[in-house]
Amino acid sequence: MAQIHWLGTGLSALPGLKSLISNGYSVSVYNRTVEKATEALNDVKGDYRVIAFSLDALDNQVQAGDVVVSMLPGDFHVPVAKRCLALGAHFVSSSYISPEMQDLHEVALDNNLCFVNEVGLDPGIDHSLSHALVADYKKSNVFSADNQHFFLSYCGGLSDVPNDFCYKFSWSPLGVLKALMSPSLSIRDGEEYHVSKPWEAIELYALPMPWGEESFEVYPNRDSLPFIKQYHLDDGLNIKQFVRGTLRFQGWKEAWSKIFSEVDSLSSSEAPARLSELSDELWSQYAFSENERDRVILTVELKVQQNEQTVWHKQYCFDTLGNDKGSAMAQLVSHSVALAVESVVAQEITAGVSAAPDDEILVMRWLDMTNNICDHFVLIDHLS
Repeated sequence: MAQIHWLGTGLSALPGLKSLISNGYSVSVYNRTVEKATEALNDVKGDYRVIAFSLDALDNQVQAGDVVVSMLPGDFHVPVAKRCLALGAHFVSSSYISPEMQDLHEVALDNNLCFVNEVGLDPGIDHSLSHALVADYKKSNVFSADNQHFFLSYCGGLSDVPNDFCYKFSWSPLGVLKALMSPSLSIRDGEEYHVSKPWEAIELYALPMPWGEESFEVYPNRDSLPFIKQYHLDDGLNIKQFVRGTLRFQGWKEAWSKIFSEVDSLSSSEAPARLSELSDELWSQYAFSENERDRVILTVELKVQQNEQTVWHKQYCFDTLGNDKGSAMAQLVSHSVALAVESVVAQEITAGVSAAPDDEILVMRWLDMTNNICDHFVLIDHLS
């Protein structure tokens, strides 16, 4: 069996890493601090070893056919993937496919190597839910490209109990702050909807969870348009709305108003230093405390209309809290990554650069995993 090389043992990585070891995979674990990784894994029995992380260490340890998992900061993914090309190894990460990663597709394909990305929570599990909804709809007797299609996907990593800031951080806030400076592109009323500042597009969204309906603040995130093709909605379908976005507690916009104002005032030259300082300030004030429970909510909704009459409307939704197995975020992200590793080893994923698989059997495997982790997981048929 292929050796697994797991890079990084941060909080978001441990549950899935432990499951691979416990399930009989041979795993080399790389971390900058060997002692920390060893301590984090001291309750796991299985075939694993801890190695001090460096890119050069991969050259000495990785063999052709092995699987390398990057749970490192995003800047490492492409350099690690290029090492995998040279070594003949497969690659897995939970991060979005960057243009630089996509550029590796042809050479990975030519070498029959799987470079799987977007297999975390968001992106990742949201893709699986989307594939399941679209496939379900296309099998229905109301499917028609001429219908009007409305797609929404929102995900939020939250605290169990809202605080005065309406948010808490599981790791460095820098990524969240940088995202506030990133424009988004989605579809609204059948037209492209450009947003340069996320806080200018915040709106209320009522989530009809059977265990207790709640309203949240939501806004579009990144460029949603490429996912129309990824979710197989690009074959001539009439798309009236398509949004992938972020979900926050009500009151978030007001609580973060000073942050938004400062981010908006920063020039490109001063932004990096100030965002780093601000990240440190927020981390000291609003980080999760040890053993504090986090909460994750994810919903994906597809509504279809004919002549303004709704003819198909289904929605996946889950809501879960952290527990003694780890934070909700860590469990969902890392177990999803672990599933991708197992699928690569089993040769169930095609070669080249790809995102979360759309194969029906694999999609159901991801849904079953999510259901097993979550406190609440439901498919709502709004027309039943």
